[in-house]
Amino acid sequence: MRGRSLMIALALAAWPLASYAACEGVAPEQKLQNTFARDIGRDLDRIREDGWIEVAMYEDFAPWSWEDGGKPRGIDVEIAQLIAQELGVTARIRMVTPGETLDADLLNYVYRGAVVGGHVSDLMLHAPYDVAYACRFDQVVFTGQYAVDRLAIAYKPADYPDKGPTPPVFRYDPVGVENDSISDFFLTSVAHGATADKVHRYPSTQAAMKGLEAGEVMAVMGPRAEIDAALQPDEAVHEPPLLGLARNSWTLGAALSMQHRPLAYAVDDAIAAGLEDGRIATIFKSYGADFRPPER
Repeated sequence: MRGRSLMIALALAAWPLASYAACEGVAPEQKLQNTFARDIGRDLDRIREDGWIEVAMYEDFAPWSWEDGGKPRGIDVEIAQLIAQELGVTARIRMVTPGETLDADLLNYVYRGAVVGGHVSDLMLHAPYDVAYACRFDQVVFTGQYAVDRLAIAYKPADYPDKGPTPPVFRYDPVGVENDSISDFFLTSVAHGATADKVHRYPSTQAAMKGLEAGEVMAVMGPRAEIDAALQPDEAVHEPPLLGLARNSWTLGAALSMQHRPLAYAVDDAIAAGLEDGRIATIFKSYGADFRPPER
């Protein structure tokens, strides 16, 4: 399964950082026609009238969102509940399977719905917030920036007593990564492929961290929040410079249909309130994840 961090980072890396003329030269998308109302979510008034909001997020994605004993858990789950509380409704969590690209996920869960039996949710979390990338989607509103995630390296100080390892070290020392993630692509390209035989691929960053604990690898590279959530007492994490990588961090937010801008404003206000009073920072702390607030 393609790593979610790869989907986000590669999508953003393909576009320049936002400028004053961010959408200059970008042709607008063709507007969708003959689309049933049920395929474009519900407006804010309808959500409040019904008393609930459906929020889509990725499945099997600890510490962000996963099911534990049939109940949804995770940072994104609790942020969805925070948003719902601010709107005066309850949150209905929809766990979705990531597609091959972030573009496909936005289409399937935000502004059109899957071709067969699909529907869009009122809101999707863990969407990247980047003006240049957003220019491609005049069907989507990107809002509610709530955190910045970034790449990091986990290791055991006993193995690296002087300082934490950096990518060139992995020409000699085994390192774990999530298969087909941005860490995988980056490390296999370091030193023109000289690290390729030292990169051990796992189904997830969480599985790679278990490999570090078991001594199968000497380090793990992956998104900071996923590493933090699995970090053991005898392990440490750092964020060294990653020369040659276009993006090593990305801002997370919410995405929803452009037809429901009043809902977008309400969601952004809810996130702003959670950032200001510390509730979002507390959510991250409860999952053992380092919190970096976004620039808003």
